[in-house]
Amino acid sequence: MSDKAISRRSFGQSLTRLVAFCTLGAQTAVAGTAKGPLPKMKAGLYHFASAPFPYKGIEPKTGAKFLDVSDNGRPGHTAPRGGVYFEDQTYSDNRVLVALPGGFDLGKKAAIVVYFHGNQATLQRDVIGRQRVLDQLQNSNINAVLIAPQFAFDALDSSAGRFWQNDGFAHFMAEAAIALADLIGAQNTRNKFAKLPIILVAFSGGYNPAAYAVTVGGVAKRMMGLVLLDAIYSETDRFVAWIKASRHAFFLSAYSEASEEENAVLERKLRSGRIVYSTETPNQLLPGSISFVATPGVEHEDYVTRAWVDDPLTWVFDRVPGLAR
Repeated sequence: MSDKAISRRSFGQSLTRLVAFCTLGAQTAVAGTAKGPLPKMKAGLYHFASAPFPYKGIEPKTGAKFLDVSDNGRPGHTAPRGGVYFEDQTYSDNRVLVALPGGFDLGKKAAIVVYFHGNQATLQRDVIGRQRVLDQLQNSNINAVLIAPQFAFDALDSSAGRFWQNDGFAHFMAEAAIALADLIGAQNTRNKFAKLPIILVAFSGGYNPAAYAVTVGGVAKRMMGLVLLDAIYSETDRFVAWIKASRHAFFLSAYSEASEEENAVLERKLRSGRIVYSTETPNQLLPGSISFVATPGVEHEDYVTRAWVDDPLTWVFDRVPGLAR
């Protein structure tokens, strides 16, 4: 597919060219500097063979086939909250959003931000538009690129698909390196991208693929940090296991009342294991730091753009030391 350049000056207008049927455009407040226009962001949608879906395997907790329904030969899946969703409508989108912020320099210390969008979301309408993830990356100072896969399309379903499988996330990240090299326009950068550390950010229902990606995904050595935005609803044992095994990485869970109960469960499990954590808002996301930030009164649906601060992703990215763009 052809790459489209997206500038901070006219992000909303360029967005319609990137995804013609997306009508939600994020706007940035800064158009340039005294030295001239800001560098452009490049972004594209790529089809990944290793994307979470389509998926024809099993659910790890039940051992049952994921596609457990057939309606006149049309396969579907029974989601606990959403009822029956059919593969052709909900579990067939293998597109992945790939983005390079303006000013990104692969010659400097860098990272890959991987973003998991949560339930009832699409890449165009929600990740790019409503959640303003590209804007928040561009407006930060982090020298990092972005990868965001499509999970169940606009559905009440947190299924991880291929990320449930051993090394499934590693295969995905290997393909991400190929897409990033294509987007940057230099195939010889593939190996560099394949070695960059990973900062995984999950919102809401993104907790399930995140829990499996960090524990069975095959990327343990590359994980720099895990950020959960109102995103602990189960799988606390997996998160505890990852925290114990990943003292080189940072962990941040910020939450509203929506996920308060399971965050408390995770905190209790850490205390029982004598693992020290903080409930103060961190000044920096240092290696080995474990932080929980309660944000009472914040709307869950708006959490990616309005939480303990406006544009919390920008706040997070700017507190990872050593990665200035």
